[in-house]
Amino acid sequence: MKKLFVLIMAIALVGAFTLPAMAADWNFYGSSRFKTFTMEESDYGDEEADTDWTQQSNSRIGAKVKNGDISGRFEYGTGVNLRHLYGAWNFGTGTLLIGQTYTPITMFIGGQVYGSDNSMLNYGGVYGLRRPMIQVQLNNFKIALVRPETNDLGETDVTTRKTIPKIEAKYRYTADTFFVEVVGGYQSYTIESNTSGDVDVDVDSIVYAVGGGVNFGPAYVKADIMGGKNIGPYGIWTTRYGTDAMPTITNGDDLNDNDTIGYLGVVGFKANDKLKFEAGYGFVSHELDVSGADADETTCFYAQANITIAPGFFIVPEFGIIDYEDDNEDGSDTYFGAKWQINF
Repeated sequence: MKKLFVLIMAIALVGAFTLPAMAADWNFYGSSRFKTFTMEESDYGDEEADTDWTQQSNSRIGAKVKNGDISGRFEYGTGVNLRHLYGAWNFGTGTLLIGQTYTPITMFIGGQVYGSDNSMLNYGGVYGLRRPMIQVQLNNFKIALVRPETNDLGETDVTTRKTIPKIEAKYRYTADTFFVEVVGGYQSYTIESNTSGDVDVDVDSIVYAVGGGVNFGPAYVKADIMGGKNIGPYGIWTTRYGTDAMPTITNGDDLNDNDTIGYLGVVGFKANDKLKFEAGYGFVSHELDVSGADADETTCFYAQANITIAPGFFIVPEFGIIDYEDDNEDGSDTYFGAKWQINF
């Protein structure tokens, strides 16, 4: 009798823990993405070619979960790296999100697939990456307190101090044939000497952008224009010249701001359910606010065809040119190839 009682209790406990879990709606998904591109480089007078034939870093597997007013998501990419992990509570008039996902300022305008689906985010787009945050969404408006980023700006023996989180907001309006969105972000931190040095400076950053798109039957147009100050330490993804968007420090406490402006435009046409064409152009410029400084500019052009082979399986051949204009030297890259993707 005692053993039977223990068995019944064990079954009851298992049921108590299992039934609530079964009540949640779990939707698993995955996406395998493979890139086959050749890059013809012509940087600083040297010409060479290289072929990239590998799994894209943004291949993924994850799940979306729904249980009444509570929802959540997790997603891992190649590596293995955590892409999304958050929980959300729908409190009636809005939604509270806690965890890591795309920050509010992120705007997906371009469809460029080169560079593991670059989407021209670093050539005139706005990408705040996926960061830990607390976010509230009220209808079309989002506001979030995001984990701040810091950079010592090349100074030695210093400490970076954060006192407030990064603040970001987005408003997006969507209609049947068009959408428009406005985003903005602000961050501030301090760089201080660890010894008797004279470095003591506040690094303030802002970023802002407006974008949108219009459908004309099977054709569409999308564009954005963005700008900012000191977007390098803010953490915006920009062109490969990593120091271009960084401010500098002089006299220990004077910050020379770095101003950024960019834009991109995309046009596309859906011929049928199996074939779509798209082309885009982007520009971004960073200029240090000091006498005699030259702007570091980058432009990018791409053209592609999106070919659906079967439901969930498509190939995207693409050709593109990236042109760099640095302070001292210029260079350009020409690439061609395709992305192969199967969603499951």
